[in-house]
Amino acid sequence: MDQLSYSQGSKHTPLIAQTIGEAFDTTVSKFGDRSALVIHDQGIRWSWADLKAYVDQHARALMAIGVQAGDRIGIWAPNRVEWCLTQFASAKIGAILVNINPAYRTSEFEYVVAQSQCSWIISDETFKGSHYHAMISEVIPELPASEPGALNINRLPSLRGVISLSGSPPSGFLSWAQLQSMAEGVPPEHLDTRQALLQFDDPINIQYTSGTTGFPKGATLSHYNILNNGFLVAESLGLTEQDSVVIPVPLYHCFGMVMGNLGCLTHGSAMIYPSAGFDPLKVLQAVSQERATALFGVPTMFIAELDHPQREEFDLSSLRTGIMAGASCPIEVMKRVMTEMHMSQIQIAYGMTETSPVSLQTGPDDAVEQRVSTVGRTQPHLENKIIDSDGRIVPRGHIGELCTRGYSVMLGYWNNAQGTAEVIDASRWMHTGDLATMDEAGFVTVVGRIKDMIIRGGENIYPCEVEEFYRAHPAVADIYIVGIPHPKYGEELVAWARIHVNTATTDEELRSWAKDRIAHYKIPKHFKFVDAFPMTVTGKIQKFRMRELSIQEFGGVKASPKG
Repeated sequence: MDQLSYSQGSKHTPLIAQTIGEAFDTTVSKFGDRSALVIHDQGIRWSWADLKAYVDQHARALMAIGVQAGDRIGIWAPNRVEWCLTQFASAKIGAILVNINPAYRTSEFEYVVAQSQCSWIISDETFKGSHYHAMISEVIPELPASEPGALNINRLPSLRGVISLSGSPPSGFLSWAQLQSMAEGVPPEHLDTRQALLQFDDPINIQYTSGTTGFPKGATLSHYNILNNGFLVAESLGLTEQDSVVIPVPLYHCFGMVMGNLGCLTHGSAMIYPSAGFDPLKVLQAVSQERATALFGVPTMFIAELDHPQREEFDLSSLRTGIMAGASCPIEVMKRVMTEMHMSQIQIAYGMTETSPVSLQTGPDDAVEQRVSTVGRTQPHLENKIIDSDGRIVPRGHIGELCTRGYSVMLGYWNNAQGTAEVIDASRWMHTGDLATMDEAGFVTVVGRIKDMIIRGGENIYPCEVEEFYRAHPAVADIYIVGIPHPKYGEELVAWARIHVNTATTDEELRSWAKDRIAHYKIPKHFKFVDAFPMTVTGKIQKFRMRELSIQEFGGVKASPKG
């Protein structure tokens, strides 16, 4: 009988049965004098004891304005100290932090605030062309005429006020400084009492999915979900209080706030934010100046760091490990990261917001080929299986849908029972929507999204396979495949390709190169040469956008979204 595509992670290391606030205080008691947070842009260099003083002050200030356990607090800001303080302070008082994507605009902002029923919003003034205060005033025109904290509008009945990170906010906003001054009205023992009442299974974070096929859904995560996921990712990296981690990925996403902040928290490691938004030069500077030992990022970030014209000016020899996630990594990029950036123990992690996020991860000693062609093996305390369309587990090596079960699976989508039931079945398996295979050793390879699978003339085509094939071409730096409607074949392939600097190729040459190497139906009909790809703020490729633009450029009747 064939071995089935099912695996369990190790249970050797126990899970943490604490709230985030309890874990935070435990770390401070152990490593209070060690470095906790470094932010060059804001001149921050704090020990864990320093960080606790500011976190507790912020927590008491939030209590002073009436924030109760279970209330939702939205934060709309890039990577800066106030984000970190709000993450830990809200956890200490049991308020549910709502991460608002810094790239959102007015309609998305209003939807998230309304759907999560936020009581307060913490907002930066501007970031990368986004004028948050102006957008908030557009969505809430009543705000300027309201006293801070006294907002009362039917459209957003739960919202009481907006806290600004600006030193001089517009009328109606409560400034950060004003808020912090209110902490004096709440004795420290009141915070202790509140914190003691919390349970580690309580919801503490809502993160909204991308919403490419409809309105975003709010993945609701508990202390237990995200604290343990950050802990186990960091365990695999071998982090200790001696380590410092450069975190250029957005905090609003699980990569930043869970794998980054909570991974550091659980091990006493230092968190380093090189800049508010990703800047490869500032990443290199932060690694060099702080003698950082770990670096996180998506492949496009590592490529930008490797190719930066000033990279050789910086000493990166302190690096040893890190996480690359969010997209597949070409093998040559991985080799360069391991050698030129000294990250010999860099690991690949795979997951989704709904699983806190990581469910599979490579190890520090896995072969380079396994780190680029797979997403690793099942994380501790989790289960993974691969199933066919009938829900039956497929044999090893066969393609099917990847499902995850265990401590990391979200509580559900906020106020969306139907959406939750569509992805979490009666046995608490999270259906990822990803197509994957599992080999004999338990390594999982993701071959694409069910919704990304292209059906051409009755043949199933997995874009990842074609992409990996073309990345071996000497002129191709990166490439992504999408399908567009075709009257005869159902769908036709379009390749978006970025070519290496100082090289040249043509669509005819790329088609000719593929002839007799892969099946004819997998060779793209159209090639589009670009300098960059449509991406989310976290660096994930937006294939739905590529498909829309390809339909406009190469024709075809736009079909209904798959799935």
